[in-house]
Amino acid sequence: MEKKKHTLYLTQTNWIIFASGILSIVVGYLFLARESLTLSPMLLVLGYAVLIPISLVFRGFKKKESKEKSNK
Repeated sequence: MEKKKHTLYLTQTNWIIFASGILSIVVGYLFLARESLTLSPMLLVLGYAVLIPISLVFRGFKKKESKEKSNK
């Protein structure tokens, strides 16, 4: 069998970003229930459009030192 090339690789950092997105969404809906029409849309957009997508595509920061050492 051939291995799939497109697998989802989630680290602890990804899960933390994902959880903060879910928390932002929940808090946004709580503010929406209290009729805060300025803060709730910002929190909902932050959760749905920023944090959750970032948590799915974030791969971490690569160290430049290891790349420079391999070139020498």
